[in-house]
This record gives sequence, structure tokens and C-alpha cells, in this order.
Amino acid sequence: MLVNKKKKRSAGEIPTASLPDIVFMLLLFFLVTTTIDMDKGLGMVLPDKGESVEVHKKNITNILVSASGKVAVGSGGDIRIVDVRELKQIAKQLLAVNDKMIFSVKTDSRTMYKVYVDVIDQLKQANARRISIADPES
Repeated sequence: MLVNKKKKRSAGEIPTASLPDIVFMLLLFFLVTTTIDMDKGLGMVLPDKGESVEVHKKNITNILVSASGKVAVGSGGDIRIVDVRELKQIAKQLLAVNDKMIFSVKTDSRTMYKVYVDVIDQLKQANARRISIADPES
């Protein structure tokens, strides 16, 4: 008579003795090779405090940013409320007429930083090289 005897196979085991070493090496590898992006900022060179130069009023365009984020642009008595995205085109037009134009940006002390940065970005995209940053009103 034939007897079917099944051989019991032992289940394969994965050795885990070196697992903590491998995890540590992977962690160390990724910590060393990972780069962290740093914000570069606005990239503007600011003059020393106290320097002041007389400028003719026709060469200045005031940009006022309210606490609610509204942007007013103008010089003299001609001031109008504009959207931040329109600022680039307005600045380009003003620079085409007068390449010595200075944009004076003044904000309220409660203005959100994002709106302020958006205004500066729009001026930079319009290739405005002369930007004056006034002290915020409190």
C-alpha cells in the first residue's frame, strides 16, 4: 500500500536582524542628499536710511495699498483704484512715457504681506528699476 506522506515545509523567514541598520542608513542617505529650497526674497537693494534726494513730482507715481488690499495708483490729483494685476500694464505705460519714473509704494500697517509682495512683483515684471518703499501708515 502506498502511503502519501506530505512533507511539511517550513515557511521561509526573512531575517530582520539587520533591518534597523538598513533603515538608519536610508534615513541618513535621504537627510544628506535632500536639498531644502530657501526663499530668495524680493531681490532689492535698499539704500541706507537717511539718504534723500529731491525728485520732480512728474517723475513720481504713488501706489497706495489699503488694509483691505485695494490698490490706488496716481500722481498729483489723478488717483484711481486698480486691480493688482493691472499694475504691470500701467507701470509699463508710465515707463514708456518717462523712463525716469519712480514708483512710491506706501501701505497701511495692516496690509496683508501677500498684497504688498504682489504689488512689488508687478512692478518688477514691468521692469521698474526705481521703486521707493515708504513707511507704512499706522
